[in-house]
Amino acid sequence: MECSNALLHAKTKGCIAGFSGSIGFTTDGRYAKIKAAPHKLCPVLPEKHPQTAENGEAMIYHNPVLKGFYPDPSVCCANGMYYMVCSSFQYFPGVPLFESKDLVNWSQIGHVLTRPSQVALEQVPSSGGVFAPTIRHLNGRFYMVTTNASTGENFYVYTDDIHGAWSDPVTVAQDGIDPSLYFEAGNAYFMSNGTDADGVNGVVQCQIDLATGEKLSPSRCIWQGSGGRFLESPHLYRIWDWYYLMAAEGGTEYGHMITYARSKSLWGPFTGYPHNPVLTNRNKAPYPIQGIGHGDLVQDARGNWHILSLGFRQQALWMAFHHLGREVFLTPVTFDEEGWFTAGTDGTTAECYDIAGDFAQKPLPERSFAAPDWYREWCFLRHPRMEQYDLTQGSALLHGTEVTLDEPGSPTFIGLRQQDFSGTVQCVLELDKGEAGLTCYMSEQEHYEVALRRGETGITALCRLNIGGVHQIQKEIPLTGNSARLVIRMEPACYHFSVVTESGETHLGTGQSKYLSSEISSPFTGVILGLYAVGDNTVRFTDFSCVYTET
Repeated sequence: MECSNALLHAKTKGCIAGFSGSIGFTTDGRYAKIKAAPHKLCPVLPEKHPQTAENGEAMIYHNPVLKGFYPDPSVCCANGMYYMVCSSFQYFPGVPLFESKDLVNWSQIGHVLTRPSQVALEQVPSSGGVFAPTIRHLNGRFYMVTTNASTGENFYVYTDDIHGAWSDPVTVAQDGIDPSLYFEAGNAYFMSNGTDADGVNGVVQCQIDLATGEKLSPSRCIWQGSGGRFLESPHLYRIWDWYYLMAAEGGTEYGHMITYARSKSLWGPFTGYPHNPVLTNRNKAPYPIQGIGHGDLVQDARGNWHILSLGFRQQALWMAFHHLGREVFLTPVTFDEEGWFTAGTDGTTAECYDIAGDFAQKPLPERSFAAPDWYREWCFLRHPRMEQYDLTQGSALLHGTEVTLDEPGSPTFIGLRQQDFSGTVQCVLELDKGEAGLTCYMSEQEHYEVALRRGETGITALCRLNIGGVHQIQKEIPLTGNSARLVIRMEPACYHFSVVTESGETHLGTGQSKYLSSEISSPFTGVILGLYAVGDNTVRFTDFSCVYTET
């Protein structure tokens, strides 16, 4: 399998990122129409399934296919694998990078932006920083293009080794956010939402020199959407004889939607799909999955088409709050005989679908310090001073500073994304002075902690809630030693915090998760479960575990 959704019209066998069931390949790489069948919603698996392998095998997958704060997915395929990137905002390293064989099971293989010189994050507030990356593949080279929303800079980096380092940034002098790349006949085209050379707003495109980022044509508006607000996330695909331009509208919240248009020319004019939006859950209520939008088309090796999009899960059917962040959802796509495509279940994304293949969807793994590179999926706030961290197999040694979680600096903090509603996080820590503990972190203004701290009378254990900049210690108790186990028990609606010592477990407090949600807190990131240290101290964290339970 070798393909790129930047060069969709290339003569190649296998997958394309960018028609499910009704368009396929002939042996010489030309597109040919094949009969499509509607996608079935689980849990019923029919005898003759529309998405089956040649041997008739199929499986049911459950959305989201990547849980937790991984918004704005973009996908390409190359070397028999699919590769996906997501937004990272103020966290570093930037742009988490994933690999998959089947579009359902994703493994993080690293990050794209791993050097401070690649991205400016100093003093970037929550929800600033790196927005909406796009990944594309051309002639053995991978490209990732994105926006630093805090500096207003659009740039791309590249690599010939997907598991290795990426280049320094190449900037493009076009405004807007959510940039994308399209390649055709040796030419490179750059698009974003923004304003063209004539002052027209919409999806704006220019031709660029791929080696330097220099614009080779003026920026030109090629589509203004279907009428929804916040037109963004443009991607261009060449499929059959058409250019398809897919975008998001409605804002990345409950009115989010995916729309598209097509043209015989990459410069337009583009004609909108008559039944836009093609995919949205905005009118699907009550329903736990909301916010579906910002997607990328991908074709699998069997010729079936899909949209990978963001979406979010509410805490419960009638609790319209989401604190896990925007996650990655997989929705089947079908093209009709006229070349228009539809998506999902009557234009909505459901909790589960069937997909061709003989494989199982893997559950969330337990997180611990057991592996030598356990910190691969963890992140820091902004640009960390790495001398503050000694991360080894079995433990994390953190050296605190005076920078706290309440400010847009880089406190001594390392965390991983909360990926489901229910579970338990715990860790043993040894404290010499200052303060250290576990945090449920959403932003500088909203975060909860269970911690140890040394005061004038000795070491205490405490639970502190920070909501809207107001700090409240729910309970604080003295300890006889300098070591204890801190525990966070997660439920959809709340977090329970406790400390375990030789005398047993003591409950220290409870915090409602809705106050860490985007609906109340306002940042459109998601909760990070982190270790932190504050003060001139050295803190050892051991026996860490994060285990999720089904609800």
